[in-house]
Amino acid sequence: MLQPVLALLRGGPSDIPEIWEIPSGGTDEQVKIPRGNGYEHFEFAREYARIGDELMPVYRWCYRTFIAE
Repeated sequence: MLQPVLALLRGGPSDIPEIWEIPSGGTDEQVKIPRGNGYEHFEFAREYARIGDELMPVYRWCYRTFIAE
């Protein structure tokens, strides 16, 4: 079973933290982050960034969807 990893999020709304824990091994093509009445979608940028001692996958914001009612 894969352990959660920290990922670096680029772009998107300013109130989303830049570092986010994702449930997979860090190489999913997309992650979606709940925010208000929807989700912010980020795509794996196929790059990694070193933050302190951590090497984190970089995800870039691509679009927002809303939760269906």
